Amino acid sequence: MQAPHSTQLIDGFDRRITYLRLSITDRCDFRCQYCMAETMQFLPRSEVLTIEELLRTARLFTELGVKKIRVTGGEPLIRRGADELFKGLGALPTLDTLALTTNGSHLEKTATDLVEAGVTTINISLDSLQPERFREITRVGDFSTVLRGIDAAVAAGFQRIRLNTVVLDGLNRDEVIPLTQFAVDRHIDIAFIEEMPLGQVNVGGKTLAYVTSQSLHDELSRHFDLETLAAANDAGPSRDYKISGTHSRVGFISPHSHNFCSSCNRLRVSAEGRLLMCLGNEESIDLRSLLRSGASDEAVKTSIIDSLTLKPERHVFDQPDEPQIVRFMNATGG
Repeated sequence: MQAPHSTQLIDGFDRRITYLRLSITDRCDFRCQYCMAETMQFLPRSEVLTIEELLRTARLFTELGVKKIRVTGGEPLIRRGADELFKGLGALPTLDTLALTTNGSHLEKTATDLVEAGVTTINISLDSLQPERFREITRVGDFSTVLRGIDAAVAAGFQRIRLNTVVLDGLNRDEVIPLTQFAVDRHIDIAFIEEMPLGQVNVGGKTLAYVTSQSLHDELSRHFDLETLAAANDAGPSRDYKISGTHSRVGFISPHSHNFCSSCNRLRVSAEGRLLMCLGNEESIDLRSLLRSGASDEAVKTSIIDSLTLKPERHVFDQPDEPQIVRFMNATGG
Protein backbone atom coordinates (compact mmCIF):
# COMPACT_ATOMS: atom_id res chain seq x y z
CA MET A 1 0.00 0.00 0.00
CA GLN A 2 1.29 3.45 -0.88
CA ALA A 3 2.16 5.67 2.10
CA PRO A 4 -0.11 8.68 2.70
CA HIS A 5 0.95 11.85 0.95
CA SER A 6 3.16 14.11 3.07
CA THR A 7 0.60 16.92 3.01
CA GLN A 8 -1.49 14.89 5.45
CA LEU A 9 0.83 16.04 8.25
CA ILE A 10 -0.61 19.54 8.35
CA ASP A 11 -2.05 20.92 11.56
CA GLY A 12 -5.12 23.07 12.12
CA PHE A 13 -3.11 26.25 11.51
CA ASP A 14 -1.83 25.14 8.09
CA ARG A 15 1.66 24.29 9.36
CA ARG A 16 3.30 21.33 7.65
CA ILE A 17 5.17 18.96 9.97
CA THR A 18 8.53 17.88 8.52
CA TYR A 19 10.68 17.66 11.66
CA LEU A 20 10.54 15.07 14.46
CA ARG A 21 12.48 15.28 17.71
CA LEU A 22 12.84 11.75 19.03
CA SER A 23 13.89 11.28 22.67
CA ILE A 24 15.41 7.85 23.24
CA THR A 25 16.08 8.05 26.99
CA ASP A 26 15.29 10.26 29.98
CA ARG A 27 18.58 9.29 31.61
CA CYS A 28 21.71 11.41 31.54
CA ASP A 29 25.22 11.25 32.97
CA PHE A 30 24.97 14.97 33.85
CA ARG A 31 22.52 16.67 36.21
CA CYS A 32 22.35 20.14 34.68
CA GLN A 33 20.56 22.37 37.14
CA TYR A 34 18.12 23.96 34.67
CA CYS A 35 17.28 20.55 33.19
CA MET A 36 16.64 18.18 36.08
CA ALA A 37 16.67 17.77 39.82
CA GLU A 38 19.79 16.55 41.59
CA THR A 39 18.06 13.31 42.52
CA MET A 40 15.82 12.02 39.77
CA GLN A 41 13.26 9.27 39.46
CA PHE A 42 13.90 7.87 35.99
CA LEU A 43 11.45 5.84 33.97
CA PRO A 44 11.44 2.06 34.40
CA ARG A 45 13.04 0.52 31.32
CA SER A 46 9.78 -1.24 30.48
CA GLU A 47 8.14 2.15 29.96
CA VAL A 48 10.78 3.44 27.54
CA LEU A 49 10.34 2.75 23.84
CA THR A 50 12.51 -0.11 22.62
CA ILE A 51 15.00 0.34 19.79
CA GLU A 52 12.60 -1.51 17.50
CA GLU A 53 9.71 0.75 18.52
CA LEU A 54 11.84 3.85 17.99
CA LEU A 55 12.85 2.69 14.51
CA ARG A 56 9.25 1.87 13.61
CA THR A 57 8.12 5.27 14.85
CA ALA A 58 10.79 7.03 12.82
CA ARG A 59 9.93 5.05 9.69
CA LEU A 60 6.22 5.85 9.98
CA PHE A 61 6.92 9.55 10.40
CA THR A 62 9.16 9.60 7.33
CA GLU A 63 6.38 7.88 5.38
CA LEU A 64 4.16 10.77 6.48
CA GLY A 65 6.58 13.35 5.10
CA VAL A 66 9.05 14.00 7.93
CA LYS A 67 12.42 14.89 6.40
CA LYS A 68 14.46 15.64 9.52
CA ILE A 69 14.82 13.63 12.72
CA ARG A 70 16.79 14.85 15.71
CA VAL A 71 17.69 12.24 18.33
CA THR A 72 17.63 13.64 21.87
CA GLY A 73 17.57 12.49 25.48
CA GLY A 74 18.42 12.80 28.34
CA GLU A 75 21.82 11.96 26.93
CA PRO A 76 21.11 9.76 23.89
CA LEU A 77 24.62 8.33 23.63
CA ILE A 78 24.27 6.46 26.94
CA ARG A 79 21.24 4.54 25.67
CA ARG A 80 21.96 0.85 25.18
CA GLY A 81 21.54 0.03 21.50
CA ALA A 82 22.04 3.63 20.35
CA ASP A 83 24.55 2.51 17.71
CA GLU A 84 21.98 0.14 16.20
CA LEU A 85 19.37 2.90 16.28
CA PHE A 86 21.54 5.42 14.44
CA LYS A 87 22.39 2.88 11.74
CA GLY A 88 18.70 2.14 11.26
CA LEU A 89 17.73 5.80 11.14
CA GLY A 90 20.54 6.57 8.72
CA ALA A 91 19.18 3.92 6.35
CA LEU A 92 15.69 5.45 6.10
CA PRO A 93 15.39 6.18 2.37
CA THR A 94 13.47 9.47 2.47
CA LEU A 95 15.16 11.07 5.46
CA ASP A 96 17.18 14.14 4.46
CA THR A 97 18.72 15.08 7.82
CA LEU A 98 19.67 12.91 10.79
CA ALA A 99 20.68 15.09 13.72
CA LEU A 100 21.77 14.55 17.31
CA THR A 101 21.73 16.65 20.46
CA THR A 102 24.27 15.59 23.08
CA ASN A 103 26.18 16.87 26.11
CA GLY A 104 29.41 15.83 24.39
CA SER A 105 30.63 13.50 27.13
CA HIS A 106 30.76 10.45 24.84
CA LEU A 107 31.74 12.01 21.53
CA GLU A 108 35.42 11.26 21.88
CA LYS A 109 34.61 7.55 21.39
CA THR A 110 31.54 7.74 19.15
CA ALA A 111 31.92 10.70 16.76
CA THR A 112 33.41 8.73 13.84
CA ASP A 113 30.83 5.93 14.13
CA LEU A 114 28.01 8.49 14.19
CA VAL A 115 29.19 10.06 10.93
CA GLU A 116 29.47 6.62 9.34
CA ALA A 117 25.92 5.79 10.50
CA GLY A 118 24.58 8.85 8.71
CA VAL A 119 24.36 11.54 11.38
CA THR A 120 24.89 14.82 9.52
CA THR A 121 24.41 17.54 12.14
CA ILE A 122 25.12 17.62 15.83
CA ASN A 123 24.25 20.05 18.62
CA ILE A 124 26.47 20.00 21.71
CA SER A 125 25.28 21.62 24.93
CA LEU A 126 27.97 23.83 26.44
CA ASP A 127 27.18 26.49 29.03
CA SER A 128 30.65 27.40 30.29
CA LEU A 129 34.33 27.24 29.39
CA GLN A 130 35.36 27.46 33.04
CA PRO A 131 35.91 23.95 34.46
CA GLU A 132 34.73 24.77 37.99
CA ARG A 133 31.64 26.59 36.74
CA PHE A 134 30.97 23.81 34.23
CA ARG A 135 31.01 21.33 37.11
CA GLU A 136 28.68 23.56 39.15
CA ILE A 137 26.16 23.81 36.32
CA THR A 138 26.24 20.11 35.43
CA ARG A 139 26.81 18.94 39.02
CA VAL A 140 28.98 16.05 37.77
CA GLY A 141 30.30 16.94 34.30
CA ASP A 142 34.00 17.05 33.42
CA PHE A 143 34.85 19.93 31.08
CA SER A 144 38.01 18.31 29.71
CA THR A 145 36.04 15.25 28.59
CA VAL A 146 33.53 17.43 26.75
CA LEU A 147 36.30 19.50 25.18
CA ARG A 148 37.92 16.35 23.79
CA GLY A 149 34.50 15.28 22.52
CA ILE A 150 33.99 18.57 20.69
CA ASP A 151 37.41 18.30 19.07
CA ALA A 152 36.67 14.69 18.08
CA ALA A 153 33.41 15.80 16.48
CA VAL A 154 35.22 18.50 14.50
CA ALA A 155 37.76 15.92 13.29
CA ALA A 156 35.03 13.39 12.38
CA GLY A 157 33.60 15.66 9.69
CA PHE A 158 29.93 16.28 10.54
CA GLN A 159 28.26 18.59 8.03
CA ARG A 160 27.37 20.99 10.83
CA ILE A 161 28.28 21.26 14.50
CA ARG A 162 26.55 23.77 16.76
CA LEU A 163 27.08 24.57 20.39
CA ASN A 164 23.91 25.23 22.39
CA THR A 165 24.25 27.61 25.33
CA VAL A 166 21.55 28.52 27.85
CA VAL A 167 22.46 31.96 29.19
CA LEU A 168 21.27 32.92 32.66
CA ASP A 169 21.94 36.11 34.57
CA GLY A 170 24.01 35.36 37.63
CA LEU A 171 25.47 32.20 36.12
CA ASN A 172 27.25 32.51 32.76
CA ARG A 173 26.21 35.89 31.37
CA ASP A 174 29.88 36.93 31.28
CA GLU A 175 30.87 34.08 28.92
CA VAL A 176 28.89 35.07 25.83
CA ILE A 177 31.90 36.52 23.99
CA PRO A 178 34.40 33.80 25.04
CA LEU A 179 31.97 31.04 24.03
CA THR A 180 31.37 32.67 20.65
CA GLN A 181 35.11 33.03 20.06
CA PHE A 182 35.55 29.38 21.07
CA ALA A 183 33.11 28.41 18.30
CA VAL A 184 34.77 30.71 15.77
CA ASP A 185 38.20 29.25 16.53
CA ARG A 186 36.86 25.75 15.72
CA HIS A 187 34.85 26.83 12.64
CA ILE A 188 31.59 25.66 14.21
CA ASP A 189 28.32 27.40 15.07
CA ILE A 190 26.76 28.49 18.35
CA ALA A 191 23.22 29.26 19.49
CA PHE A 192 22.15 31.13 22.60
CA ILE A 193 18.89 29.95 24.13
CA GLU A 194 16.47 31.78 26.38
CA GLU A 195 15.78 29.37 29.21
CA MET A 196 12.29 27.89 29.09
CA PRO A 197 10.24 27.51 32.31
CA LEU A 198 10.38 23.72 32.57
CA GLY A 199 11.29 22.84 36.14
CA GLN A 200 12.88 25.01 38.83
CA VAL A 201 15.88 27.06 37.69
CA ASN A 202 18.48 27.78 40.36
CA VAL A 203 22.08 27.07 41.22
CA GLY A 204 23.13 26.80 44.84
CA GLY A 205 19.64 27.86 45.92
CA LYS A 206 19.84 31.18 44.05
CA THR A 207 17.12 31.78 41.47
CA LEU A 208 18.51 32.77 38.08
CA ALA A 209 16.98 35.04 35.45
CA TYR A 210 16.77 34.41 31.73
CA VAL A 211 18.53 36.84 29.40
CA THR A 212 16.78 38.18 26.29
CA SER A 213 18.17 37.31 22.89
CA GLN A 214 18.15 40.99 21.92
CA SER A 215 20.54 41.89 24.72
CA LEU A 216 22.89 39.10 23.62
CA HIS A 217 22.62 40.18 20.00
CA ASP A 218 23.48 43.76 20.99
CA GLU A 219 26.52 42.60 22.95
CA LEU A 220 27.78 40.32 20.20
CA SER A 221 27.29 43.04 17.59
CA ARG A 222 29.81 45.17 19.45
CA HIS A 223 32.45 42.46 19.02
CA PHE A 224 31.51 40.76 15.74
CA ASP A 225 29.94 41.82 12.44
CA LEU A 226 26.70 39.83 12.20
CA GLU A 227 25.05 39.25 8.81
CA THR A 228 21.38 38.21 8.79
CA LEU A 229 20.71 34.84 7.15
CA ALA A 230 17.49 33.58 5.62
CA ALA A 231 15.86 30.85 7.69
CA ALA A 232 16.29 27.31 6.39
CA ASN A 233 13.15 25.22 5.94
CA ASP A 234 14.17 22.72 8.64
CA ALA A 235 16.23 25.02 10.84
CA GLY A 236 13.80 25.11 13.75
CA PRO A 237 13.30 28.22 15.86
CA SER A 238 16.83 29.65 15.67
CA ARG A 239 17.35 33.07 14.04
CA ASP A 240 20.82 32.78 12.55
CA TYR A 241 23.52 35.29 11.64
CA LYS A 242 26.78 34.76 9.79
CA ILE A 243 29.80 36.03 11.69
CA SER A 244 31.61 37.99 8.99
CA GLY A 245 35.09 36.81 8.12
CA THR A 246 34.58 33.40 9.76
CA HIS A 247 33.07 29.99 9.01
CA SER A 248 30.69 30.31 11.97
CA ARG A 249 27.10 31.29 12.55
CA VAL A 250 25.48 32.50 15.73
CA GLY A 251 21.81 31.81 16.43
CA PHE A 252 19.25 33.01 18.93
CA ILE A 253 16.38 30.83 20.17
CA SER A 254 13.87 33.06 21.91
CA PRO A 255 10.77 31.33 23.34
CA HIS A 256 10.08 34.32 25.60
CA SER A 257 10.96 37.40 23.59
CA HIS A 258 10.38 36.32 19.98
CA ASN A 259 7.55 33.86 19.57
CA PHE A 260 8.36 31.50 16.68
CA CYS A 261 5.23 29.37 16.76
CA SER A 262 3.76 30.57 13.46
CA SER A 263 6.44 28.61 11.57
CA CYS A 264 6.53 25.58 13.87
CA ASN A 265 7.13 22.42 11.85
CA ARG A 266 7.93 20.07 14.74
CA LEU A 267 6.50 17.26 16.79
CA ARG A 268 8.21 15.47 19.69
CA VAL A 269 8.16 11.90 20.87
CA SER A 270 9.25 11.53 24.49
CA ALA A 271 11.26 8.58 25.76
CA GLU A 272 8.15 6.83 27.07
CA GLY A 273 6.32 7.29 23.79
CA ARG A 274 4.21 10.37 24.34
CA LEU A 275 3.65 12.21 21.08
CA LEU A 276 3.87 15.83 22.25
CA MET A 277 2.33 18.57 20.16
CA CYS A 278 4.33 21.43 21.71
CA LEU A 279 7.27 21.79 24.09
CA GLY A 280 5.29 24.36 26.08
CA ASN A 281 2.07 22.37 26.27
CA GLU A 282 0.95 19.11 27.87
CA GLU A 283 -1.29 17.94 25.00
CA SER A 284 -0.16 14.52 23.77
CA ILE A 285 -1.24 11.06 22.68
CA ASP A 286 0.02 7.73 24.02
CA LEU A 287 1.98 6.43 21.07
CA ARG A 288 3.58 3.62 23.11
CA SER A 289 0.26 1.94 23.88
CA LEU A 290 -0.67 2.14 20.23
CA LEU A 291 2.63 0.60 19.12
CA ARG A 292 2.29 -2.21 21.65
CA SER A 293 -1.36 -2.93 20.88
CA GLY A 294 -0.64 -4.70 17.62
CA ALA A 295 -1.97 -1.77 15.57
CA SER A 296 -1.06 -1.79 11.90
CA ASP A 297 1.22 0.81 10.36
CA GLU A 298 -1.76 2.48 8.72
CA ALA A 299 -3.66 2.64 12.02
CA VAL A 300 -0.69 4.24 13.76
CA LYS A 301 -0.25 6.77 10.97
CA THR A 302 -3.94 7.63 11.06
CA SER A 303 -3.70 8.30 14.80
CA ILE A 304 -0.67 10.54 14.24
CA ILE A 305 -2.51 12.50 11.57
CA ASP A 306 -5.63 12.82 13.73
CA SER A 307 -3.56 13.98 16.72
CA LEU A 308 -2.59 17.18 14.90
CA THR A 309 -5.94 18.64 15.91
CA LEU A 310 -4.42 18.92 19.42
CA LYS A 311 -1.44 21.02 18.31
CA PRO A 312 -1.92 24.53 19.76
CA GLU A 313 -1.39 27.71 17.81
CA ARG A 314 1.38 28.80 20.17
CA HIS A 315 3.01 28.26 23.53
CA VAL A 316 2.38 30.77 26.31
CA PHE A 317 5.14 31.66 28.78
CA ASP A 318 3.61 34.70 30.45
CA GLN A 319 5.46 34.27 33.75
CA PRO A 320 9.11 33.55 32.88
CA ASP A 321 10.15 33.45 36.53
CA GLU A 322 7.75 30.62 37.34
CA PRO A 323 7.94 27.11 35.85
CA GLN A 324 4.69 26.25 34.09
CA ILE A 325 5.30 22.73 32.78
CA VAL A 326 5.36 19.81 35.17
CA ARG A 327 7.98 17.71 33.34
CA PHE A 328 11.70 18.34 33.43
CA MET A 329 13.54 18.96 30.16
CA ASN A 330 15.26 15.56 30.29
CA ALA A 331 11.83 13.89 29.95
CA THR A 332 11.12 15.71 26.69
CA GLY A 333 14.44 16.18 24.94
CA GLY A 334 14.16 19.91 24.30
